[in-house]
Amino acid sequence: MSTSTSGAPASSRRIAHQVVTRALDWLHTHSDRGAMPPESEAALADPDGFYKPLGELALAASLVLREGMASASEQRAARDLLDFGWTQLGSGDLLYERQMRFPMMTDPLEMYTHFARAGYRHERLHTLVAHLGGLATHRGSEMMPNRRMAVANAARVAEVERETDWPKLIDATWLGHTPEPWMIDWMTAYCMTHTVFHATDWGANPEGLPVRVREYLAHWLPAWMDIWAEIHEWDLLAELIIVDASLPRPQCDPEIWERLAAAQHPDGLVPRDGNPIDEDPDQAYLDNRHTTIVAAIAGTLALSRHGDTVVL
Repeated sequence: MSTSTSGAPASSRRIAHQVVTRALDWLHTHSDRGAMPPESEAALADPDGFYKPLGELALAASLVLREGMASASEQRAARDLLDFGWTQLGSGDLLYERQMRFPMMTDPLEMYTHFARAGYRHERLHTLVAHLGGLATHRGSEMMPNRRMAVANAARVAEVERETDWPKLIDATWLGHTPEPWMIDWMTAYCMTHTVFHATDWGANPEGLPVRVREYLAHWLPAWMDIWAEIHEWDLLAELIIVDASLPRPQCDPEIWERLAAAQHPDGLVPRDGNPIDEDPDQAYLDNRHTTIVAAIAGTLALSRHGDTVVL
């Protein structure tokens, strides 16, 4: 089997490229299905319904541009997705309005970061989140450890000045304790993946995790991937692949990539699990948008970590 200089199997790279190309095309083709409703008031009160998914699209697109591994057409599609999301958010005005109305919320900063990574900026929001982050109420706010890391990484990427003790944040998480690996469950696995995402800024800084944590993940990720691939939890499997790609020496198992690629539909949709896809195209988009986004990120980072551009 041929490999790159990093040891990554060529077959894994080819499959990863296929997955990300098809996923990005599907997301670009169907992006209008995720457009904000005319009544932005509802979106401000219910972020999970509309504007949070726009942020997830922006995350995937910003990473495609950051890594620089995509073709010219794929980079244009990524920029289109970012422009679409930024326009839907009123060029950041909706994020600013939500942050003004709900000053304890952290999601406006977290979403803004995905756009800021790609060069978009909203001066009033930037000033506001910088001010709020300096308040004692934010430093003492109650949140899950991996969520606190999400906010810290958002501030880091958006260049909002805040003091952050990264070792302390990591040590507070489940993963930071390098616990018994057989005790992991579905929700804990998602928390674990996000600890890695934020500590490494989605693979940009593989050294952001302590050595003991990196060694723990390198040892147990293959088993966890096999478990969730076996029960067709494609969303979680794709997130675990991102974790692998965020380590200094990704393993990039060809069999795992083959299983994810086999689950992907010809049009690029990646199902969240093994259940049938809804026949209504709008519902199918809502149900499987997140997994397709995650698959696009997984493929993007896998290709970038191995330093190879693959032409099919």
